[in-house]
Amino acid sequence: MSSDHTPFTEHRIPRVEGSVYTRDYAGTGPTFVLMHGFPDNQHIWDDLIPHLVASGRRVVTFDFLGFGASDKPAGAAYSFKQQLGDLEAVVEGLGLGKIVPVAHDSSGMATLNYVLTHPDAVDSAIMLNSAYSEDSTFFWPEMITLFATRNIQPLAMAIAQSPEQFGWLLRWQQKKFLDALPEAQKRHFSAFIGSLISNNFIVQPGAGPAFVQLAAEFFDEHARNAKHLAALKALDIPVKLIWGQYDPYFPAAMAERRQSQLKNASLTLIPAGHWLQADEPAQVAKAMLS
Repeated sequence: MSSDHTPFTEHRIPRVEGSVYTRDYAGTGPTFVLMHGFPDNQHIWDDLIPHLVASGRRVVTFDFLGFGASDKPAGAAYSFKQQLGDLEAVVEGLGLGKIVPVAHDSSGMATLNYVLTHPDAVDSAIMLNSAYSEDSTFFWPEMITLFATRNIQPLAMAIAQSPEQFGWLLRWQQKKFLDALPEAQKRHFSAFIGSLISNNFIVQPGAGPAFVQLAAEFFDEHARNAKHLAALKALDIPVKLIWGQYDPYFPAAMAERRQSQLKNASLTLIPAGHWLQADEPAQVAKAMLS
């Protein structure tokens, strides 16, 4: 089951530095706006979309600038603020009105900051294994930590300049996610998510520059978001936390902590890994639509 066989309309949403590639699947609102993290692109949702569309809901996916089929202008500046702007541009460009932003991985930043900035334009929000403002008790993927730690950034940048070394690092990091999965889910992960991430970086122009810049800002963004936690707690907007319990870096404890930071949040644990929308799409769709 793949979203490539589900009819959609393509759009290019203009931004200051290039355009954002968007897919719009017809249905009724409020629209699910699905976002990706920084090692991948919108295709992480391909297995889930048919389930959502079959329910009659409108679904929009897009690649953040620097990723997937969106523009990757040479010398572009990528940031979490820019990603929030990409989301705002997509919502405005397609005239979506009230939305349900759906986060995965690092797009938790854009999702909750959109909720804070546009509370009247959000019906509810959904977060799948995603970050926003975590404390130092959480252990991030080593590849992220390497690029996010200031005093070793010169080493990280040197690795990024070598396709061979960067490729080795990418494969090593993927294996950490793969090893945490049940045997039944490993083959699909390797064939689908593993190759999707590799192609995201290897096929040129690749997502390397965007990844490197966002990873370098990752810890700073957590600190900035910590200043918004009181305002977040005051918002009564429903948030569904749908979490893959076999994620070695975004554990259930992270979801429980997020739930405590929100006024109106529910938590559903799924027997899946970090990319739970690919591991168990039917279960994720059921939780999203319930």
